[in-house]
Amino acid sequence: MGAAGQLLDAMLRACGRSRTAEGPQSVFIANVLKCRPPANRNPAPEEVAKCEPFLARQVALVKPRLIVAMGRFAVQALLKTTEPLGRLRGQVHHYEGVPVIVTYHPAYLLRNPIDKAKAW
Repeated sequence: MGAAGQLLDAMLRACGRSRTAEGPQSVFIANVLKCRPPANRNPAPEEVAKCEPFLARQVALVKPRLIVAMGRFAVQALLKTTEPLGRLRGQVHHYEGVPVIVTYHPAYLLRNPIDKAKAW
């Protein structure tokens, strides 16, 4: 949504992908949380845990070839780690046998433009 969504679309275009494309260029977006916490606060660990089975089912149904985990909460939910994103970037991880690449969330990049180059 908004500026973060526009940045995500630009990043996807740069990789030859699109949220609206069909076929091999298509992208499926799944959120760790299935609802927004009140006042847009960070989710509590128990909220993430309650939504986790839905995310796992989405991954099982979609059968992605690659997962790009964007942001701390996605990374923590998928990889079960509290390691900083900076340490996890640049490596291939796995979730349920699917390769996972870690990067910064577009909203974070808008607040910290110095890190945009790292994400691109």
